[in-house]
Amino acid sequence: MKSEIQRFFQPSDFLEHEVLRPLSHIRYGWELYVVPNTGRYEDEEDTFAWLFNYLIDELSQAAQPTKYHDSEDRLAEHVKTRLNWKIKKQGSTWINQSGKRLTPSDYLATLEQGGFRLEGVQDLLDAAAGRVAAAIQRGQTHFDNMEKGHRVILAGVLAAILWHWEPYEASIRARVAEQGKAV
Repeated sequence: MKSEIQRFFQPSDFLEHEVLRPLSHIRYGWELYVVPNTGRYEDEEDTFAWLFNYLIDELSQAAQPTKYHDSEDRLAEHVKTRLNWKIKKQGSTWINQSGKRLTPSDYLATLEQGGFRLEGVQDLLDAAAGRVAAAIQRGQTHFDNMEKGHRVILAGVLAAILWHWEPYEASIRARVAEQGKAV
């Protein structure tokens, strides 16, 4: 039986276009084939299919943080402190040097770069798990049904996770095989 999280990520055009297409400069195959009897992505050469299936599995097993913004704040604090980016948090909003709210693309770049801290990818996973849980609690039970602004940020966080994992896919596959899990 599929979990709520797995149903949330059932294949869709938005999902591939917003999460995988931005990574097409790394792996050109962003339009994935769905295996009809499983609903999972077919593991094909030069795609993120296997890693994306793995990401969905990881999110299905993740404990949803009560405040996913805390994970995002840790990523942004790392960028501010270690990379010397001129951003700061004002209330619950991250702003740039001129005092304007970060644009979605600037916010996503902040989170992506924050992923380079030691616990960064875990913070990205926690942020994604929290965003998915929040969407489901609000009756948005599929990625395509999310409010657009939140969907854009979730897509960027998922793409950042895949981008961080991509160089280590062979190692991740080996670890999963050793554990006897199927992805």
